Amino acid sequence: MKIDRTQETTGSFPLGKASKGYCGCIDRISPCEDCPGLPAAEIERRLIELGFVEGAQVTILHEGLFGRDPIAVRLNGSTVALRRREAMAILTR
Repeated sequence: MKIDRTQETTGSFPLGKASKGYCGCIDRISPCEDCPGLPAAEIERRLIELGFVEGAQVTILHEGLFGRDPIAVRLNGSTVALRRREAMAILTR
């Protein structure tokens, strides 16, 4: 799924919708309360522990072959692998 490049430059959007090569800055963590899997508070805690904090620079380095999942993200000099559903909780600008 490709996203509209104007959306990338005009406001916050989920990192999970971005394509390989996207570079941006984390605006906030906002997990979906109704999403399947871990509770929203647990996802938020884990992402913060990994370094996904406001103002951190992120770049999508790689996408998985099937369904573009998982993604490899460069986060302030470290590389982290995430599922797209987890990356949807990370809002970037």
